[in-house]
Amino acid sequence: MNFVRNLLVNILDIVKVVIISAAIIIPIRTFVFQPFFVRGTSMEPSFYNGDYLIIDELSYRVREPQRGEVVVFRPPGNDTQFYIKRIIGLPGEKVTIDKGTVSVFTEGNEIVLKEPYISKDVIDGNKQIIAGPGEYILLGDNRGHSSDSRVFGPVPTKNFVGKVFITAWPITDFALFAAPVY
Repeated sequence: MNFVRNLLVNILDIVKVVIISAAIIIPIRTFVFQPFFVRGTSMEPSFYNGDYLIIDELSYRVREPQRGEVVVFRPPGNDTQFYIKRIIGLPGEKVTIDKGTVSVFTEGNEIVLKEPYISKDVIDGNKQIIAGPGEYILLGDNRGHSSDSRVFGPVPTKNFVGKVFITAWPITDFALFAAPVY
């Protein structure tokens, strides 16, 4: 009888731990952080195919996205896929790309971006993209191998899942991600 009682107490303890863990982990996983695997080469050399990232889903609920941050989002017109790109243009800005040089026109000023994080492939040709209210211009770091705002246009904030917070895998690349200062 004592054995059965001890077994039931142990099972009850395990159930309590599972319930408490689920009560803590599920809301965090659902509303705060989410894992994300990089697929493809569009963000090289910043992120490589197979990298495991932790996405911060909370920041954009309390502040606006910033230039240089890398975001995971659903591209316009495609709710089934997730993309990862860098924010280049903010709402109301115009971005021009001329032979690989990116310029941002904001409030009458031109900012020529210095982008040490991009792949050294230079893309020939010109492109101009204008973001409307609540829209962002997103580009991959590997511009020659990226489907980004040059293809599908500006992306509304509502499509954002979150920003890259941590590179968790491979373990040799473990780091908090910080956006560059322009």
